[in-house]
Amino acid sequence: MTKEFKAGDKVEWNTSQGKTQGTVQKKQTTATHIKGHQVTASADDPQYIVKSDKSGAKAAHKPDALKKRS
Repeated sequence: MTKEFKAGDKVEWNTSQGKTQGTVQKKQTTATHIKGHQVTASADDPQYIVKSDKSGAKAAHKPDALKKRS
């Protein structure tokens, strides 16, 4: 079962520096670019645009990479 998130949800994910926390900005269902990287999202394989609490940077993550915070 695919995880579902909505804009404003507080989430965390793993990075090479450890866990990072942020906020879901939106569900991405079309291809786009973020920081020069291709995001290959689609309606069948969506990704979520999240904004890091620490750096303010935006990134795209697959649903399984995110965990909702309490």
